[in-house]
Amino acid sequence: INGVCFTGSTATAQAIHRNIAEHGQADSLLIAETGGLNCMIADSTALPEQTVRDIITSAFQSAGQRCSALRVLYLQKDIAEPFLNMLQGAMDALSLGNPWWLSTDIGPVIDQGAQDKINKHIAAARAEGRLVKQLDAPDDGYFVGPAVIRVGGINDLEEEIFGPVLHVATYDNDELDQVIRDINNRGYGLTFGLQTRIERRIDKLTSALKVGNIYVNRNQVGAVVGSQPFGGEGLSGTGPKAGGPHYLPRFYQPSRPAQPVHSGPDLVRQAVQDALDGLPAADSRPRSSEMMPGPTGESNELFTYARGKMLCLGPTLEAAERQAETLRAQGCQPLICVPGATGDQSLDGFLPRDMLAALTGLDGVVCWSEIEDIRAIRKALAQREGALLPLITEENFDHQCLVERHVCIDTTAAGGNVSLLT
Repeated sequence: INGVCFTGSTATAQAIHRNIAEHGQADSLLIAETGGLNCMIADSTALPEQTVRDIITSAFQSAGQRCSALRVLYLQKDIAEPFLNMLQGAMDALSLGNPWWLSTDIGPVIDQGAQDKINKHIAAARAEGRLVKQLDAPDDGYFVGPAVIRVGGINDLEEEIFGPVLHVATYDNDELDQVIRDINNRGYGLTFGLQTRIERRIDKLTSALKVGNIYVNRNQVGAVVGSQPFGGEGLSGTGPKAGGPHYLPRFYQPSRPAQPVHSGPDLVRQAVQDALDGLPAADSRPRSSEMMPGPTGESNELFTYARGKMLCLGPTLEAAERQAETLRAQGCQPLICVPGATGDQSLDGFLPRDMLAALTGLDGVVCWSEIEDIRAIRKALAQREGALLPLITEENFDHQCLVERHVCIDTTAAGGNVSLLT
């Protein structure tokens, strides 16, 4: 097997990664898309009817069984109660039933296990007095009545609840920066929705969020191939984005050097960790942008950003320096770890491969060594918890230095006098 593409949970993707490292081809392809805790922010300038329509679609369509579905809604406190009243009224108009019927808005969840888990989550919120509303559900089938639950924010959720459950938090205007930090710090990064008529806020939030697909003044589900390349980062996926210009080339058979490992004194873990911590942050500005095709009244733009801090393991000094040069050209921060290395952002010595399982602040590894060494590196990376880090073994890897983020804006939905609001 030369490669695996997987859509599902982060834990299952990690299990696949470990199996490939142990039993598969050490340098085989793994593309994983792994869900997320997707948020939407609605500020006080948001149009209520439009926003409620988009919330209903994003949270409850397909019974909430989409990796892109809205899980946490942040409402500015100034508008929270009127919005919640309108949202409850819109929920009352929903019809649950047989999905074959055109009159049905919401069908069942996938199986008994999913139904039990979601109902248990809702029951706990009801017992704590946090259940705002839940619709009645048919008795025949694995139905869950759509529910709205109050929370303090994304940090109140231990995991993604994969069903028709919307969690609602409120925020003051001066707390918006903290909300963005909380979203980024959870490590997921699949979809995000923003409802606002302030262009300055759109620019600020879309550049600050580490999220694969951002939707402005529209729903955040139903990405269209070619217009909205789809896929997340961090705990939400490995990239490249499906339906985008960088996806198909990842399936080509690349040129992979196979150089012998050079022996040298083993590096000490603390020295490597200190060197990683001491690296400057990667360039946070977009490396490139590309307008994608789409319908009139919708802007679709694909951006690339530097992946972050990367280890260059050579295995020769010449190879490591070439790797570092490529990484720097794409805005990443390389750390060379090979025998004979000198200078800034370099450590002279051999990096024991099992050390890769525990290093923090690392965003990927580049190495062109022989296949057994590649397997040892992959086994160590596969033991890590959290995001799946790339092991780059190709000679030409410019695009693998980058992560992709897409911004979709419904340009017809702003309403009002935008210049005055700005």
